[in-house]
Amino acid sequence: MTDLVEPKQVDIVYETEEPVRYEVIDNVAWITMNRPQFNNAQNGQMTYALDDAFGRAVKDDAVRCIVLAGEGKHFSAGHDIGTPGRDLHHEFDKRLMFPPHTNKPAAELLYTREQEQYLGMCRRWRDISKPTIAMVQGACIAGGLMLAWVCDLIVASEDAFFQDPVNPLMGIPGVEYFAHAYELPPRVAKEFLLLGERMPAARAYDFGMVNKVVPRDQLREATSVWAAKLAGQNRLGNWLTKQAVNHVEELRGKRAAMDAVYHMHHFAHAQNDLVTGNSIAGVSGKSAAAANKSASDKAENS
Repeated sequence: MTDLVEPKQVDIVYETEEPVRYEVIDNVAWITMNRPQFNNAQNGQMTYALDDAFGRAVKDDAVRCIVLAGEGKHFSAGHDIGTPGRDLHHEFDKRLMFPPHTNKPAAELLYTREQEQYLGMCRRWRDISKPTIAMVQGACIAGGLMLAWVCDLIVASEDAFFQDPVNPLMGIPGVEYFAHAYELPPRVAKEFLLLGERMPAARAYDFGMVNKVVPRDQLREATSVWAAKLAGQNRLGNWLTKQAVNHVEELRGKRAAMDAVYHMHHFAHAQNDLVTGNSIAGVSGKSAAAANKSASDKAENS
């Protein structure tokens, strides 16, 4: 007798063998998400490629700063919920001492997978010993927030916006790396989550979620200036400074809060399965994009 299941067989078509590009320029590692066709939606292929790239940058003593970027119009549309490369049922070699997920039944599959690929990976990247900068343009939605938030600094273009619409769309209390109430004042975090509306870069800057806002055509240059400054500073000093601020966040309960909300998140997934037969309430990439555009148009015309 076993409580395991046969892994589900699905067709996965990756549009690229290079979902992440890696380049070192003047002691700065540029890690670029490279699925512009799908607005840099994050599948497992990309997540593990990001982990490889971050690991490569950490191990290279010549690299003194890391920039995370997204190719194309948008930084990231979030987690992949509908491209041909969606690989929910593909088993990657785990990095964080979690068991295989594809042979687990019901809610256990997602619970196991997302401990590694979402919450675990983000925590791993947040604690990188070198300073990190997110260079954000266009959309930074849901899972895209997680990638930006793990970075020490965020430089955004004027046309960038930030959004977590998973509560209005799916009845789920925000993405897995629940930093919302640390990045924003509590009442603003509630607005951000409950309404799921777009927050322009300028407003995010006012709350301290973004460090600098520049015109799109100056984004790379502005990011490069800060990256060069960080790369030229004392290596250990940068690392200790990161640890000092991260430690204060932990004293404020950030890790414990994320653990609690992670379980709320997966309770909501399980509820969706029971009520709708689908863990994300039947939402697809296309339906989410259409709903998002409709809501944005109404907000602009109101």
